[in-house]
Amino acid sequence: MKKIKIFLMMLLAVLSFSACDDDDDSKQSIISEYSMNDQQVAAQKAKSGKDKAVLLVAFGSTWTNAFAAFDDTKKAYEDAFPDADVYFCFSSDICINRASAGEHGESRNYYEPRYLLHAIGAAKYKTVYVQSLQVIPGEEFANVVAAVKKFANNGYVKDAHLDDEYLKTVEIHLGMPLLNDLDEVDDVAKLLNDLYQDEAAQGVVAFMGHGNPDNYDSFKANIRYTQLEKALQTYSKNYYVGTVDMKDNYKQNVMARMQNDNITSGKVYLHALMSIAGDHAHNDMAGEGNDYWDASEPTSEDNSWFEFFNHNGFTSVVPQTNGNPLGLLELPTIRQIWINHTKNAELLEDAYHSMYPEE
Repeated sequence: MKKIKIFLMMLLAVLSFSACDDDDDSKQSIISEYSMNDQQVAAQKAKSGKDKAVLLVAFGSTWTNAFAAFDDTKKAYEDAFPDADVYFCFSSDICINRASAGEHGESRNYYEPRYLLHAIGAAKYKTVYVQSLQVIPGEEFANVVAAVKKFANNGYVKDAHLDDEYLKTVEIHLGMPLLNDLDEVDDVAKLLNDLYQDEAAQGVVAFMGHGNPDNYDSFKANIRYTQLEKALQTYSKNYYVGTVDMKDNYKQNVMARMQNDNITSGKVYLHALMSIAGDHAHNDMAGEGNDYWDASEPTSEDNSWFEFFNHNGFTSVVPQTNGNPLGLLELPTIRQIWINHTKNAELLEDAYHSMYPEE
């Protein structure tokens, strides 16, 4: 019931946002959002005198521990790119709205990529790096790509068009998600084993990723979870990787694979295979108590991984730091892979297409 209420709140938020898109008040609000971000970015550029910008794009969160992870990531990027101004944004409208409302106590203002990219373009940075902080190149990464394309093609509302001459010359680089290809899968597997091999020696280490539903499996990226489990098991057969949204790779599928490997009891260490530890990590993975277990529907998505394994003969353990599970951005060696992606980000040579057909 709790998750149904959350879903209805999310649906109402989406509908209310969409319903306003066509009226004049919404248009003025959008222009205001552009103007506010334009002013802030222009002030930063004037202060720094830098011609390079890095825009980090996360899905978002409303948890205070996630905000701290985002702050630390931004600082790590500033250290890694001293010649650039670093900016941060959310791709999720719902996270933006709820973060602003202070859903978990702390209120933060984040904005969509379109506003930050417009501001970066209005300030006329010569080189722009857009870095996806997604784990797999799936649905959310597709949204990042769409935002970059809209920026490059001057696809904003008429009152917020950028300088078309500027867009002919700006260099745009796109940084890939964490598990972009098999090389990164192998690299991440090694680094995760470095961190969790002691746990794997004592029991199962189960990672919970997000995943895309089958009908939204952009770029067929769900395969990265299967590939990561295979790569991890070259170090220990006690590693498993499941998701909350990938068909046939839910918690019950993870347990079935464990049982097939003759693992029917013992400790199960649970870790979030997500950039931050937000709602999914705190609730779907680590939720404890009656609110997270319905014995009449053992495989229900409302049942947390913690309670599911506890009620199936295992002992669930959620390692925590300062009272919270950790996301991948909080693991410096893993975060470095994202930073390396930015340093090696490809130049989008054919990104610009004028909004004027005659050109």
